Amino acid sequence: MHRPEDAPPWHLRGADLVLTVRLTPKSARDDITGIETLSDSRAVLKARVRALPQEGEANAALIRLIAKALALPRTAVELESGATSRIKTLILKGDALALQAQLAAIVKLA
Repeated sequence: MHRPEDAPPWHLRGADLVLTVRLTPKSARDDITGIETLSDSRAVLKARVRALPQEGEANAALIRLIAKALALPRTAVELESGATSRIKTLILKGDALALQAQLAAIVKLA
């Protein structure tokens, strides 16, 4: 489990926000379910999507989910790494400080 005093699963890189996500495909629904701490002490945003992990479908569904949750255009959410892994790094383009606040509010609700 994640403790509130731990670092969040996002950080600033220049004008962008870098977000680390643990994706669960083939779920019953598309959802952001909170924050988890991995065995190596990294925090990740937990997300699940209905899409299958084939031909990039789950990655595309994750991008749609994050873009919708943050009211961003899909083009503002980019998969930087983890295309074939459950752990993914996303780059979010936009007002990074506002995005951080939105993510904090989302995970408190999850």
